Amino acid sequence: MQNTGDSDLKADVVASICGSAWGLRVSIIGSQANDRWEMKIIGPNAFEWSYTLEGSSGQHRPEMIRAVIGQLLPLRKE
Repeated sequence: MQNTGDSDLKADVVASICGSAWGLRVSIIGSQANDRWEMKIIGPNAFEWSYTLEGSSGQHRPEMIRAVIGQLLPLRKE
């Protein structure tokens, strides 16, 4: 996580998604211009997925980030 502005929030988000991503690498980059964070997920077999987290919609909360990732994971199960 970079440029998200709150180190306590960063720790909560990292703790929330750690261990849930089954080998996926999650990167979250905040913006100083608006309340959007860009989340990129990279996984095996050249898998890449990007998603914009909207702060005004509550998507910066750890449980919301975990839910967004959770929506993706069932699609990647084999």
